[in-house]
Amino acid sequence: MAMSTSLSRTREDRVVAGVVGGIARRFGWNPTLLRALFVVVSVVSAAFPGLIVYLLLWMLMPEGDG
Repeated sequence: MAMSTSLSRTREDRVVAGVVGGIARRFGWNPTLLRALFVVVSVVSAAFPGLIVYLLLWMLMPEGDG
């Protein structure tokens, strides 16, 4: 399982801003499963403000080359 060197938003595998796709690419995970897990954890847990976390990552993560 190869990992890329930096954490960045993806341009190719994006649904909204490429945040989850970039995380999945960085760690070699399946982006669809990671998106589903993110949504489930965000809905089920009141302690995990998924929308706020996503927006912060959108602002902080640089956009990658591909």
